[in-house]
Amino acid sequence: MWVAASALILSGCASSPAPEKDHSSRYTLSQDRAPNGNFDASGLVDAKPRYEAPRSAGNKSPYTVWGKQYSVIGSNDGYVQRGIASWYGEKFHGHKTSNGEVFDMYTMTAAHKSLRIPSYARVTNLDNGRSVVVRVNDRGPFHGDRLIDLSYAAAKKLGYQSKGTARVEVAAITVAKDGTMTLAGQPFPGGDDPVPVERVAEQPAPDGSRSAMFVQLGSFSSRSPAESLLGKARDAIADPMRVREVDTASGRFHRVQVGPFSNPDDARKAQTRLENLGFGQTILLTDSH
Repeated sequence: MWVAASALILSGCASSPAPEKDHSSRYTLSQDRAPNGNFDASGLVDAKPRYEAPRSAGNKSPYTVWGKQYSVIGSNDGYVQRGIASWYGEKFHGHKTSNGEVFDMYTMTAAHKSLRIPSYARVTNLDNGRSVVVRVNDRGPFHGDRLIDLSYAAAKKLGYQSKGTARVEVAAITVAKDGTMTLAGQPFPGGDDPVPVERVAEQPAPDGSRSAMFVQLGSFSSRSPAESLLGKARDAIADPMRVREVDTASGRFHRVQVGPFSNPDDARKAQTRLENLGFGQTILLTDSH
């Protein structure tokens, strides 16, 4: 496998060990393994999507690994797929990724066979509803039917590092030159806004009143993980909530939403309360979304 990761532009854990210098194209360990000690991933933050100009490094298409041919897609926009995620760590730590960067298993990065690199994606563990945003800068995994390889840190944030693999949903985040983002082809708030709010949420409804607002905890292509996340939210808070099915150009999504709230202040207070309880990746939106 061509390794994956980079500390560039990512906000990692300040106390994490630095990667070794790239010592050769050969790996010093025959088998991959987790780092020694109990690495604390709780302080890691998601990769921060930003516009990066297209590059040729790592995007040769088609390419061949172990006698099998693979292709890189022409555009990541609208990409969303479910499959098996694995992780890689110490064996590849400090070696170059397929686009020439250096893999750091303590940062939020990933390898993918067909997404253009470098790029960004939201990866959701379908068994527990946890999500992370990673920077994709490597090719792989090339074992069996695995969809994506996450850094050890990202796998630990998703809660499957001890199992080795997990069922996940991978949704590409694309960033235009003006900074606007899409998630699987749909508008996605991001950038430097500390409380990402879809601006349409502040617009009056057709009858002159303000639209009801919701705190969205997650969006899934199947209903089962949405119901699982809804159950966790109901165990944590007493606010009303729902799973809303929405048909989009990218398919049907099941959105876990807390609310409604009659004004933005109440919605933001609920969002803060939920994030303090461990529900990350929340966004505010109106009843029309």
